[in-house]
Amino acid sequence: MKLGYELTIEQTQKLSMTPELIQAIQILQFNNQELSDYVQNELLENPVLEAEKSYDAQEVDIREKIREADYEEESFRQWEYRPDDDDDYTYEQYVYEEDTLTDYLMSQLQFSRLTGQMATIGRYIIEVIDDNGYLTMSVEEISKAVGADIDTVEEVLNFIQTFDPCGVAARNLRECLIIQFAAKGLLTDEIEYIIENMLEELADNKIAYIAKTIGIKNQEVQQIADLIKTMEPKPGRVFSSGEATGYVVPDIIVEKVNDEYQVMNNDTSMPKLMVSSYYNKLSAEAKQDEELNKYLTDRFNAAVWLIKSIEQRKQTIYNVASAVVKYQQDFFDNGEKSLKTLTLKQIAEDVGVHESTVSRSINGKYMQSPRGVFELKYFFSSGVSGEDGTGVSSNSVKSIIKEIIAGENPQKPYSDQDMVEILKNKGIDISRRTVAKYREGMNILSSSKRRRF
Repeated sequence: MKLGYELTIEQTQKLSMTPELIQAIQILQFNNQELSDYVQNELLENPVLEAEKSYDAQEVDIREKIREADYEEESFRQWEYRPDDDDDYTYEQYVYEEDTLTDYLMSQLQFSRLTGQMATIGRYIIEVIDDNGYLTMSVEEISKAVGADIDTVEEVLNFIQTFDPCGVAARNLRECLIIQFAAKGLLTDEIEYIIENMLEELADNKIAYIAKTIGIKNQEVQQIADLIKTMEPKPGRVFSSGEATGYVVPDIIVEKVNDEYQVMNNDTSMPKLMVSSYYNKLSAEAKQDEELNKYLTDRFNAAVWLIKSIEQRKQTIYNVASAVVKYQQDFFDNGEKSLKTLTLKQIAEDVGVHESTVSRSINGKYMQSPRGVFELKYFFSSGVSGEDGTGVSSNSVKSIIKEIIAGENPQKPYSDQDMVEILKNKGIDISRRTVAKYREGMNILSSSKRRRF
């Protein structure tokens, strides 16, 4: 066997991930808000890149210049209040900020009768109430922290528990419910006993067991259970948590025109990008300066590639959405029950791209349609076979199960096996275990817990 070194020429093919390709992939998987932030950052970093102003924006600039000129000419005049002038007042002039639970409780404490040390204890108690309205520290811990005796802390806590929202500053769910019943004058010995000792049994719908234990009728326990369900288990959740609210901006708009569904890109949320004419002119004049010329060329190439990548993203999402609408037309015509099974592979073959491209195109992208706003991923789901051999989406099956349960007799609810038979009669062959999985996924209780007396 001969061992040694030698040189050979070999030709191979491989995929090279250039920075431009990485950027294009990244742009495709961005959702609308992420892409907007990315574009704004690029506008700051690349002087060659600029946002093209729409006609409306130019018109606003002209009006602003006219207003500035008017102000300079009439600056000696005193400003007059003109309530009928719509141009002087817009919603943008007002800042709206939602109150948090802590702010709301502090404002009530400020106008209460508590003063001195008791007011200090009250402020401390409010500060340790969580966003749901529950006290996160024990009375003993609060007593040590503020240097007051336990009885005083209990007195202040009881006072704060009278604040709005009703049930706030409770130490647990049982105390929260009792506070609400007492405030409404509905607290009886039976209700208090059930809340204190049999809340778990009530959650399991053991109506007959509770009635036998307390010595009242099943119907009375059912009424108590219905009354408890009207109370608020989390009094603080009606207030702002202080976190910013996220809004969905659809990438695709679907409208029905003459019995056909038209698919359109939503371009309103994204500025139109263009190459600056000023720097284009400067580039032509800077050919003598090699360093400046190289910098401008790199910036031009980066700007052009970004514009092309965004346009390619729009086209890819449009193609994928169009294929989805074509395949799921029954859903748009008839609703959720007509949703078909759909895989990434089916759309990838239809559009002529890789499955990973489809995956990036639907993740975090939303469609506004006559049926509502949906994430594109919503239309992709596994399912079961129908009687005609076509696939029935799991979302469609869930919708049918929800409809069956909505129409059942509350005193004799359908079991999972009963729903298997009903679905079979509708041409959907599905196991009891799958029915139970779908039901639990929709947070629907079992038949024993749904039964009413």
